[in-house]
Amino acid sequence: MSDIDDLTPREAWDLLASDERAVLVDVRTAGEWQQIGVPDTADLGREPLFVEWLDGTTHAVNPQFLDQLALAGVQPGDGRDLVFLCRSGVRSVAAGLAAQAAGYGPVHNVLQGFEGDVGPDGQRGHTGWRADGLPWRQV
Repeated sequence: MSDIDDLTPREAWDLLASDERAVLVDVRTAGEWQQIGVPDTADLGREPLFVEWLDGTTHAVNPQFLDQLALAGVQPGDGRDLVFLCRSGVRSVAAGLAAQAAGYGPVHNVLQGFEGDVGPDGQRGHTGWRADGLPWRQV
């Protein structure tokens, strides 16, 4: 699907836990963070970065994405593993590819994202970060 490394949510957690320089980047919108919740990496001694890939109002690609990523504390070429997370694992691929093209990386995508695709019951949440029992919290 992409030329970035796909990880299950558990593999992503394990990478973050084993590499203190690795960074989780949640690229969902501010509305999603507030309404659905966010990954909680406090036990790892660091917080995720929250940088919208798509503007929550216009749904267009955030033209400041790479600048905001740098302002959040990661720099191209610093060799830090960046683990990108979105709702279902689609936007995070696009964000990861953009970051990779700008010199960031290694770059990883969290398969199934925070809450996965819509299940047979029409609801999300059957797969993904939360469904795998990984730490999360309401904002």
